[in-house]
Amino acid sequence: MALDDATAQFLGQMATPDFKPIHAMTPEQARALGRQLCQMYGAAPDVGSVRDEVASGPGGAVPIRILSPENAARAVIVYFHGGGWVMGNLNEFDTLGRKLVNATNAAVVLVDYRLAPEHRYPTAVEDAWAALQWVAEHRVRIAGSAVPLIVAGDSAGGNLAAVVSQRAQREGAPAISLQILIYPVTDADLNTASYLDAANQLMVSRDSMIWFWDHYAPDTSTRLNPDASPLRAVDLTGQPPAVVLTAEHDVLRDEGEAYAESLRAAGVAVQHRRFPGQMHGFFTLVGILPRADSGLRYVAEQIDSHLSAADSAFGAIPN
Repeated sequence: MALDDATAQFLGQMATPDFKPIHAMTPEQARALGRQLCQMYGAAPDVGSVRDEVASGPGGAVPIRILSPENAARAVIVYFHGGGWVMGNLNEFDTLGRKLVNATNAAVVLVDYRLAPEHRYPTAVEDAWAALQWVAEHRVRIAGSAVPLIVAGDSAGGNLAAVVSQRAQREGAPAISLQILIYPVTDADLNTASYLDAANQLMVSRDSMIWFWDHYAPDTSTRLNPDASPLRAVDLTGQPPAVVLTAEHDVLRDEGEAYAESLRAAGVAVQHRRFPGQMHGFFTLVGILPRADSGLRYVAEQIDSHLSAADSAFGAIPN
């Protein structure tokens, strides 16, 4: 189906004479676009508490923001933001994180991993891994008990969530209860059908993804590594259950859905939903696109279903 009216109207508003496509911007100009969009999100909802901390890792300090619900947290969600590994920060994803807290009654930890091109692959992966390990170690202090650990992310953040899930399985820890992959980057193949579809060349186009990849991993040989392109992992057996959300008009649609199918083929429980009429980025455009709330509700419902099933299976979440 065609783009929904709200998305078409939003793109029309953005198409001013001064607007340049992402691939024609400098990294700083692209980051300024992210800050501009953030100002359109509206007032951030209240949560129980907000505190900024620093996760330590071998590559140095990784800033994080811990958003906690008013009541006892059911889980801890480690959230990796999108932005093509080039854009994004804690403040730009604060509103989304707060909405996720209130929708799930889980603590949400936003991770401010270092960005390309100043810090190229695999820096973002190493920062994401360090943050995940830190959160796992401090989970009881964050949530009050050893609640389930969930990883989540959108776009490049979905890439990082998938990558750290694979690494945790390889290394045997930490135990990840669920992975939530929102239109994730899973492969560096820029010639899939969804990449080449003219209807998908919107805010994030094939050209902009080439731009992102060139900033993040300019050595094209490194893009074949599973911790850059998780779809290329040889064996996905033993991965945590997954929730995969894709958008109809998205250059990344095919690789996200291919990853969902590869997980299923490896015996992993997968819930996948494609959102019709939506473009890449819709999930994070809170307060701008109505279907952002629909995407959030879907994710919250899947988390609730997963945690409720775990409670039924084990009697209660262990302390």
